[in-house]
Amino acid sequence: MGEKNKFCYDYPRPAVTADSLIFGYMNQSLHVLLIERGNEPFKGKWAFPGGFIDENETIEDCAARELIEETGLEGITLEQFYTFSDPDRDPRGRTISVAFLAYIDIEDFQPKAGDDAAKIQWFPVNALPELAFDHDQVLIKALETLEIKTVI
Repeated sequence: MGEKNKFCYDYPRPAVTADSLIFGYMNQSLHVLLIERGNEPFKGKWAFPGGFIDENETIEDCAARELIEETGLEGITLEQFYTFSDPDRDPRGRTISVAFLAYIDIEDFQPKAGDDAAKIQWFPVNALPELAFDHDQVLIKALETLEIKTVI
């Protein structure tokens, strides 16, 4: 085995993504920021801002970069809360997603759709459109996490 094959492995190499759930209150109701996907898979469905990690960045940097690219939101403190790894969660292949959340004052930020986001909109968490991928499960876990944080 020569130098050429030095970094070849028998193990699978799943893709890694970061998703950001941005929450805030509007009209006395908890809202979450969603983007309408402009590309397949799930083109036209709503999802959390996020995307694939670049080879030389941390997952935290990926989450912040994707949030800026898809929403224009900068300077938001994102907190990692869960890793989603169901083998069938993405039709493009094995994808592991690290999810982040933040709570912001909606009045202080003006999100704008960018990159592969066709639209961007705040939705009440109890009146959401159909979500892409497994983002319904991601939301449930985020709400559980927020509930725990408010109790502590």
